[in-house]
Amino acid sequence: MEGSFGILSAMIFTPLVFAGLVALRPTREAKYVALAGTLLAAALGLVAATQFNWTNGDTHQLASSAPWIPALGVSLSFAADSVSFSLILLTLLLGPICVACSFTAISGRERTYYAWLLVLQAAMTGVFAARDLVVFYICFEFTLIPMFILISLYGSTNRKKAAIKFFLYTFTGSIIALAGLVYVAWTHASASGAWTFDVDTLERAARATLSRSEQAWVLLALMLGFAVKVPLFPFHTWLPLAHTEAPTAGSVVLAGVLLKLGTYGIYRFVLPMCPLAVVDYAPLIATVSIIGILYGGLICWVQRDVKKLVAYSSVAHLGFCILGMFALNSAGLRGSILYMINHGLSTGALFLLIGMMYERYHTRDMRELGGLAAKMPVWATFMVFFTMASVGLPGLNGFVSEFMCLMGVFQASPNWASGACTITGDATPGATFGGVLGPIYAAVAGVGMIVAAMYLLYMVGRVVWGPLVEPHHHHHDADTPSLPPDLTPREIAILIPLAASCLWLGVYPKPALDALRAPVEQTLRIIHKANGTLPAPVLDVPAEFRDAPPAGREEGTR
Repeated sequence: MEGSFGILSAMIFTPLVFAGLVALRPTREAKYVALAGTLLAAALGLVAATQFNWTNGDTHQLASSAPWIPALGVSLSFAADSVSFSLILLTLLLGPICVACSFTAISGRERTYYAWLLVLQAAMTGVFAARDLVVFYICFEFTLIPMFILISLYGSTNRKKAAIKFFLYTFTGSIIALAGLVYVAWTHASASGAWTFDVDTLERAARATLSRSEQAWVLLALMLGFAVKVPLFPFHTWLPLAHTEAPTAGSVVLAGVLLKLGTYGIYRFVLPMCPLAVVDYAPLIATVSIIGILYGGLICWVQRDVKKLVAYSSVAHLGFCILGMFALNSAGLRGSILYMINHGLSTGALFLLIGMMYERYHTRDMRELGGLAAKMPVWATFMVFFTMASVGLPGLNGFVSEFMCLMGVFQASPNWASGACTITGDATPGATFGGVLGPIYAAVAGVGMIVAAMYLLYMVGRVVWGPLVEPHHHHHDADTPSLPPDLTPREIAILIPLAASCLWLGVYPKPALDALRAPVEQTLRIIHKANGTLPAPVLDVPAEFRDAPPAGREEGTR
């Protein structure tokens, strides 16, 4: 779009500039400089949102590009469609919130803390905006360094173990994903005689040149890398420890954005690069997602640490996200993308509330806390609100995305039962189960929703309601911050934007769903064209959830 050149790059580099300013300014000014940097980046995001053409969301806009390593075809190329730009806006929203929530929580090494928090925001924004594979991977990997520092220096008692486990798991997965991406680039270079890492070019080359077996190997490499970041069962074991030991802002960033780097990577690279293998292995990936949903829910039942409970709930929630994505229809895929945003809002808010409670009581053990509504009514109101959003209460954001994911899975069997068998005659996992697989998966995932409601409501019942229970050491702890019993105006101001977003996406999700329609349908056309199939029929559902007819754009306009 005319006049928008460079604004996306400015959103990435502004936090980096302010990170340098934080390092140069006196310690007492660090948090205010960091807040100014994140607010400026958010303001740029709002300006860009007014320039963004949301009705043409499958085209990449706000583009900027500069040569970087011409000999290898690497460029600093940034652009965004409605999917990536929605996740950028989520990142920019959480940026100032994470800084503001740290004002009283962080009392040592403040310049180091806020500088790395700003670097982390820049790297995460770069992941969603990158249109060059090398730039994408550098930003993707560089998120590990700030998060490792935030956990290892500012976390709880077991922080070093958590930081090392987080780094090793995610770094190993990233190396495996890199192997898959480099293979795609090498295949294109072998065929064309020139190296390039342009995302659109390599996606088209992968579909045109990779055989079904090659696509399967690339899918395996990419899924292993991105599944660790999600994290998808059974690669999830680093997450609860990292969440529990991280400072509050670290947990918010981890749940709100970092986990979405994995789901976004699957959407952006796995689906369009490996359309044949995606159809072949969609039922298997859906099965793993179902296991994660049930496993995460059952593990939450035995937790007594509130923060660890919410951390394990992320394993279950993101299982829904992957399940909807591999339904391979518009309802499931749009629900999956909306789930990324909704999970970042509601779960991020729960971690904020737990952090605010921890600042006052220095414990997260449900056996030592209870009836806090009597002493912290405003905190309790927000706690109940965001718990209901996570549960999927109709009228709040969680319901819309969970409903669409389940509806997409219910309709998934025609997609899973076609694909490879239509073209080659080979049996595929989907063909084995015929038309009943989707409804079975939807029913089992529905049980996971019930389990989630039970453990989250149990947690609220123990901590919020009943007679007041406080830790024995609470009134005698000299280290307890001088905070009032209930939330301060600063803490309320932090939570209000998240609550308003959850309410808006729950009551009126149509603008968000309409914005996601074009890129989702373009991705589905790529998959169905590669497999020689037609999109699955759509049930009679409300207009805002219904698949629109194909927009008729050429595949190259993605």
